[in-house]
Order: sequence, then structure tokens, then C-alpha cells
Amino acid sequence: MRLSEHINSGQARPRRVLMVAANPGLATNTGWPVGFWASELTHPWLAFTEAGYEVVICSPLGGRLELDAMSDPRHESGYSADDLVSLGFLNSPRHAGLLESTPRLADCPAAGFDALVICGGQAPMFHYRGDEHLKSSVAAFFESGKVVAALCHGVSALIDVQLSDGSWLIAGKTMTGFSNVEEDFVDTLVGMKVMPWRIEDAARERGANYVGGGLWRAFAVRDGRLVTGQQQYSGRKTAELVMEVLGR
Repeated sequence: MRLSEHINSGQARPRRVLMVAANPGLATNTGWPVGFWASELTHPWLAFTEAGYEVVICSPLGGRLELDAMSDPRHESGYSADDLVSLGFLNSPRHAGLLESTPRLADCPAAGFDALVICGGQAPMFHYRGDEHLKSSVAAFFESGKVVAALCHGVSALIDVQLSDGSWLIAGKTMTGFSNVEEDFVDTLVGMKVMPWRIEDAARERGANYVGGGLWRAFAVRDGRLVTGQQQYSGRKTAELVMEVLGR
């Protein structure tokens, strides 16, 4: 019996989390292939499964997922070489196989889950704001009393979500996401503007109370059933706040 099965042996059913990761695409600014950021999926996944949660990984379109190259611990740049959680996940055939043929978000209704967790990466900034089904799924989870969480650039999925009364989901909410100071750092490092718009600016425009934990600091914040994490170092903290809402 695996640890998660032992933990759940006395429960009617385990908590179920739906994690959404972006399908691969191309960045309009740089022309680079983009996808999801490894640690923003693997770190919360590990936290949830260690606690005995059942996790389903899906994507807006379904199918095979691709990493943002520099988030892969095996990448020649060495940028994420210290991310041993992702390294273990990607080198385990059982776990890496979860990325090969993901179900579509449309086939994973809110009724079957306790929480929705939207992972980040570069692709969300080019795809998520215009994805009507993703926005309606976020609203459906939230309005049915479920926990909604988003991490880093995955917070882009929340910006244009409207509830049934026409209000913006994030209006008046305290939240975080990839910060302007981090965007500045990346743009300077690359030598060009990498993202077509910015989470922090868009959140403030929607009436959110954007807060940050500092440059590259692990940071997540909860406002009721809404949980947000700042960047790739915030995955576990994001998962812990989700579990806090659900009562572990």
C-alpha cells in the first residue's frame, strides 16, 4: 500500500485536485517555443500527493505537454539544475507519462473536484486570457464553492474571469502573481521584452489588491477560496494554502 492509500484508508474519498497546465505554443514576442514551467506543476503535485490527495493533470486542449526549456533540470543552461523534485518527476516513467496524454479541461467538470489549480509558465501569457472555456471553468469552480488557485503566469487565467453577476472575480481580492520587478529582471537578462503584458498591472486594473513577497521569494496568499502564488518558487506554498482551505 502506498503512503497516500494508507492516509486515505479511513476517508470516504480522498480530496481531488484538478491541475491545469498550458498546452505548448510559440511566444509572439520572442518566437520561442513555450509551455508550462516544471516546478509549478511538480512541486504542488508532490505536496498534494504526499497529503493523500488525488491529482488529475489536464490541459485546455488535452494531449501532450511540453516544458519551458529552462525549467527542465536537464537543460544545458543549468538554470533549474537544483530542482530535484522536477528531476525526479521527469525521470520517473510513471510520472512523466502523466504529461503524455492529458485530458481536456472540458472533460473534467468542477463537480468531480474540490479544487482547481492553474500552473504557470510562459505559454499562459499568450493563450489564457482569450480562452473562453478556461475562464468559464474558473468561474464554475469558484461559484460552486470550490477552491481556485493559480501560480505565477498561470494567474493570467484569472484576470478576465467574470462571475454570474458580471463582476470580475479578482476585484477587491488580495492576490499575487509574477511581479513587475521579476518581469524587469527577466527582460534585462534576455535583452528584450519577453511577455506581451504584465500580471501585476492587469490585476490592479481589475481592482485587485496585488501584493508581492519580493524578488524570487517563495510567496503565496489566500483570500477566502482564492489562492495565488507569485512565481516558480511558490508552488509548495500555494498547495499548502489550498490544503488549508480544504482542512487538509
